[in-house]
Amino acid sequence: MTVKKYTGAAGGWDSLASTAKHLFHSENVAKNILNLMKTNQDHGFDCPGCAWGEETKKDRFKFCENGAKAVNWEATSRRLSPAFFAEFSVSALRKQTDYFLEDQGRLSDPMLYKAETDKYEPISWDDAFTLIAKHLNELESPNQAEFYTSGRASNEAAFLYQLFVRKFGTNNFPDCSNMCHEASGIALKQAIGSGKGTVTLDDFEHADAIFVFGQNPGTNHPRMLHTLNHAVHRGAKIVTFNTLKERGLERFANPQSPVDMVFGSSTKLTSLYFTPNLGGDMAAVRGMVKVLLKRHEQAADSGDRVFNLKFIEKQTSGLTAYLAEVKATPWSLITEQSGLSKKEIKSAADVYQNSKRVIITWAMGITQHKHSVATVNELANLQLLFGQIGKKGAGLCPVRGHSNVQGDRTMGIDEKPSQALLDNIERAFGFTPPQAHGHNAVQAVEAMLRGDSKVFIGLGGNFVAAMPDSEVTRQAMSRCDLTVNIATKLNRTHLYPGKSALILPCLGRTDIDLQQGKPQKITVEDSFSMVHSSQGVVKSDIRQMRSEPAILAGIAQATLGSSSIDWLDLVTDYDKIRDLIDKTIPGFTDMNKRLQTPGGFYLGNSAAEHKWNTSDQKAQFHHVPLPESVVSASQRALTNNKIFVLQTLRSHDQYNTTIYGFNDRYRGLSGDRHIIMLNENDISAIGLASGDKVDIEALWGDEVIRKVTNFTIVAYDIPAGNAAAYYPETNPLVALANHGDFTFTPNSKSIAIMITAAKKPSPERIM
Repeated sequence: MTVKKYTGAAGGWDSLASTAKHLFHSENVAKNILNLMKTNQDHGFDCPGCAWGEETKKDRFKFCENGAKAVNWEATSRRLSPAFFAEFSVSALRKQTDYFLEDQGRLSDPMLYKAETDKYEPISWDDAFTLIAKHLNELESPNQAEFYTSGRASNEAAFLYQLFVRKFGTNNFPDCSNMCHEASGIALKQAIGSGKGTVTLDDFEHADAIFVFGQNPGTNHPRMLHTLNHAVHRGAKIVTFNTLKERGLERFANPQSPVDMVFGSSTKLTSLYFTPNLGGDMAAVRGMVKVLLKRHEQAADSGDRVFNLKFIEKQTSGLTAYLAEVKATPWSLITEQSGLSKKEIKSAADVYQNSKRVIITWAMGITQHKHSVATVNELANLQLLFGQIGKKGAGLCPVRGHSNVQGDRTMGIDEKPSQALLDNIERAFGFTPPQAHGHNAVQAVEAMLRGDSKVFIGLGGNFVAAMPDSEVTRQAMSRCDLTVNIATKLNRTHLYPGKSALILPCLGRTDIDLQQGKPQKITVEDSFSMVHSSQGVVKSDIRQMRSEPAILAGIAQATLGSSSIDWLDLVTDYDKIRDLIDKTIPGFTDMNKRLQTPGGFYLGNSAAEHKWNTSDQKAQFHHVPLPESVVSASQRALTNNKIFVLQTLRSHDQYNTTIYGFNDRYRGLSGDRHIIMLNENDISAIGLASGDKVDIEALWGDEVIRKVTNFTIVAYDIPAGNAAAYYPETNPLVALANHGDFTFTPNSKSIAIMITAAKKPSPERIM
């Protein structure tokens, strides 16, 4: 474990050096240089990383460092053949790190798990489809199967998947979005009638202020730094609320700027940087509103009100009750919970009030708390007070994670589908889809654990590593009769098979997808509701890999036949799938034609047009008291030790569950992922020192002991009482039942823990 303070800016030469390192590691240098030149370009492919939008200007390079890692990781020349699986048993592979598993290369052949040998063995595609169909058709009810989706899946694959599953007879759609932005969708639908953000990428070019809550774009969506950099250079102010000081929000050296690269210069991005307690963002925003409300009332006599009364009166409802809640919230609770002083909160309110156009952005630092829905509503309340929705340069911007997680939802990957979607499916395809709500990710694990669900099919992703309560999730998977994973690389989920299991190798974004000899394109939707096409550009050694749509069509054909839907014909030309999307999903009329426009097309947002699809056709203020405490009294009663609030987070060499390496460059950490970041004073208070080994135990209140051991303490600039550690290594600490109010999203940013000196020598690491 190496700790060395990083003094550079985000981006710059270090970013280029890291890109080059991963380029060479792919062992596919020449092809991947071409791949990178085609990333996020017209007639190229969409980056398989984050969901940040694409700028319309014709930059020669439209990829970031971590996007380059994703491309090189996927487009490696290494292939994981049946010979590898003949050498390693599943039990042996469980002892390897996640990095080792994925670093072996691309999956090349369909594989069947044999429990008697504890190994995966080759199987033909036809036999794999027959086996899946047999298990599905022998179920007592379609609701005994779980159909998981990763945000990497294309619109075409997602649409085909949901159509097949609903034709099969269930709405069991556990989805990666259950684990991240569920609270955003729920809260925004409550407040403005649309679960998506109201801004476009162009709005960032007109905002006077951008308020950033609970996100680390330098690692998780680095192209956002270019957008923020442009905004700062034209005079916009950026105000950041994030528990850790993240270099990507402090200083940025643009790798595409000759000045920055030649002279080593950089741009200070954040004007005001606040580090609230974990879960304290709602209190901070409540404090801002309290300051602004007082000014609004003081200005009453002069008639120069602070709030946008014209907008409020015409467009909103619920103001009186909300302002009463604000007045009833004491400053003592606001400052205690936020960890910020009244002076700090007032300075944030000053910037907000003095800005004509404000964008508020947020990510999982907001959405993975018990009170996340209330927090997102609080962000919406602030914007509604000033009419900062539906005008250029202003709005609400949840920054989604994976590159098509928003598109999957749009296509119908939803365990609670709208009646409008179900009606559209019935009109277009002549069958009545199931009406009852299905399972989300947590409910799917619970059903598999009970034995109620017997088949799991995963369209991409790494379900076992991504889910909370790791041991419980593993047990749930192993109790299935059949588990199926459609994947590009080997991962932890494949090592916890059901009684029988399949790994089905699929093409990636970078691969040329040929159907009937014709190259195919797929589509994705970014965080700004822009739909654009993606087409692999370099011919790869695909061996027996098939495209996701082709695999899904094969499963559907084997399971249901083609009496009403000719599944196999649909994948001969993906235009045919898009024609069905056109008939079924609102906003996709003339989809194939509109995709010919450079940059794709905008789906629009009703709230941005001041059309509020709420119960009273108004944007609604929601009034919720601040939580009494992020850590409940019952949790505090579980121990006499000092209690910390832990957040899980990614390193810089990581995207979701994929580990590219062991260098968390911007945080100055490298060589080990089993670390916990603590305030230096907290380390002294518990009688330990930086570098000591500790055990971390979650305080939840059931009879299960949730503990991870032999983690190294690292002193870090983090507020007292707070802690941070990497995901998925600390997922075992999050109880399956520890999820948000009104959501099933794990509270991975507010885990009550106690820390004690390690009692055993360092174990052999398996994650």
